[in-house]
Amino acid sequence: MILIACWILPSGANDACMASAHSDLERLYCEITSRGEGSSLPSRADFKRNDPQVQALLLRRPAARLGLAVPAPGGESKPSPAKVTDMPPPSSTDELPEAPANDSRDARPASPVSTAPQRSLAKCRLEGESILCPGRRLELAVNQNNSELLPGVLEAGNTLSLSSFEGERNDDEAVRRYLSDAYDIYIPKMLAIGLGGTTMSFTAFHHAFHSMENGGVDFARRLEQTYHLLKQDKKTLAVKARYHDELPKSLNLCTEINRDIVVCDNVGKNWVYVTR
Repeated sequence: MILIACWILPSGANDACMASAHSDLERLYCEITSRGEGSSLPSRADFKRNDPQVQALLLRRPAARLGLAVPAPGGESKPSPAKVTDMPPPSSTDELPEAPANDSRDARPASPVSTAPQRSLAKCRLEGESILCPGRRLELAVNQNNSELLPGVLEAGNTLSLSSFEGERNDDEAVRRYLSDAYDIYIPKMLAIGLGGTTMSFTAFHHAFHSMENGGVDFARRLEQTYHLLKQDKKTLAVKARYHDELPKSLNLCTEINRDIVVCDNVGKNWVYVTR
């Protein structure tokens, strides 16, 4: 989700990194940066805000250079030399990003506190991996193999191209409009590179915006860097179709990106449905 250069950590800094790690993926992050292979990784704070499957994807390449396996999230074993295989699944016990006081549940029409689905979904019904609407059917999107993608989507010419936020960050309405528009671009772009099963919830998107902008980092530029890294890794690293079997409990958690894409989230997990 977030990219920034990391310098080699002195031993004391690495001890502090290990002490604050809450998962094997975070411990592997500390190990990699302490051994001088963290130049392509986010800052430690930013890394922790990523979904576990994205954390694993970010770690795959530097871990391979050191001969370290990417451990399953939630495990307690230290990383050890091994052949790097498929990306591990996320664990439901991994730390979720903490939503800011003015969190995204107030910023999108559908959310865990909604009492009714969007009007455009009012005549639809959720049936597990499908959303059935009059005249259309949407199916749960999963991560895709590269052979299933359109030509060129993993090349440099395919960019997010988000505009930078130019308003006042204390203007809640301006931030809501900006993030809603940006998210409506982000989701189709993740689908385009075959990562529909590995997307940020709007809550995480909203939190990342405030975290980065508070730190003087341009949100749009940082997301562009992340998208570039995901494309590069997607060229060579395998992804599983899905990393958990959980499904949204209610259509109240869902909102339309456009007529062909519906996103549902319970803050912790995100699901994307697309027309077939």
